[in-house]
Amino acid sequence: MKALVTGATGFIGANVVRALLKRDYKVRALVRPGSDRRNLEGLEVELAEGDVRDYDSVRRAMEGCGVVFHVAALYSFWVRPRRLIYEVNVEGTRNVLGAALERRMERVVYTSSVATLGFHPDGKPADERTPVDPRRITGDYKRSKYLAEQVALQFFQKGLPVVVVNPSFPVGPYDIKPTPTGQVILDFLNRRMPAYIDTGMNVVDVEDVALGHLLAAERGRPGERYILGGENLTMKELLNLLSEITGLPAPGLRLPYYPVLAMAYLNALFCSLTGLTPRMTPETVRLSRHYMFFDPSKAIKELGLPRTPAREALRKAVEWFYANGYVHVRGGRRPPRG
Repeated sequence: MKALVTGATGFIGANVVRALLKRDYKVRALVRPGSDRRNLEGLEVELAEGDVRDYDSVRRAMEGCGVVFHVAALYSFWVRPRRLIYEVNVEGTRNVLGAALERRMERVVYTSSVATLGFHPDGKPADERTPVDPRRITGDYKRSKYLAEQVALQFFQKGLPVVVVNPSFPVGPYDIKPTPTGQVILDFLNRRMPAYIDTGMNVVDVEDVALGHLLAAERGRPGERYILGGENLTMKELLNLLSEITGLPAPGLRLPYYPVLAMAYLNALFCSLTGLTPRMTPETVRLSRHYMFFDPSKAIKELGLPRTPAREALRKAVEWFYANGYVHVRGGRRPPRG
């Protein structure tokens, strides 16, 4: 069977492509003209130039395919102009799923995010049933992913066999930008993290996430959501694991919330005036106030989602950053290849 993958040049998408090739799928990748295609070099992948914002190019790319993995999205907490994140994440999803319905695709897997889920104030892990109040969604990224997921569920009501997957915080190889989660690891490796904010996240191996997409296509129930998650870690626990892996000291200074939030607003104002990209935004600081812990039991039980330990997932991410020239500060030790 031939599969179309949108966002194939990105972090999750590149790993989905590799997982598909291992399962002997034929793969067509929708790529934007002039996009960075390093993540697809050396792979037997058919390229179809187009853009999720262009319905006709998406429709053409689906010709001859039986399944679609819609992974493409803007994963950023600072996008200017702001409308761009809605054009890509929401309207782009509407285009892809509309074309899939027209083409009568056998199955569509839509890559959502845990950003669309609610959370428990006491830190208890949330699951697919944890409600979210749309009026209290923080920031454009989370709001755009929530709206896009609603589009996906509406297309299910129209008869499209779409399965929604909600990755948590993936780490691992081919994080070329890097993503906000990968940037935390890279800042640690380059000794640019003298202190930390008390928060928590669910860390998952990106290769488990990629395989979870295939399992969702093969075993998932249309109209259902599946959290593709791993281990729940506090930021301090994550940094301690990175310290054990690399031999670098973990930062010991924990920053207070409100002064950091004030600094983030000042930084955002400065970047708005200068055109620079802030390393820390008010949105990310506000999100850090809550432990974003999640329970992937449904995906483990129904899909057979693998559970790579967070330590191993982080080791693979560290190794990839070292091997690809992202680490510029000497010191510590490069982890051995697994």
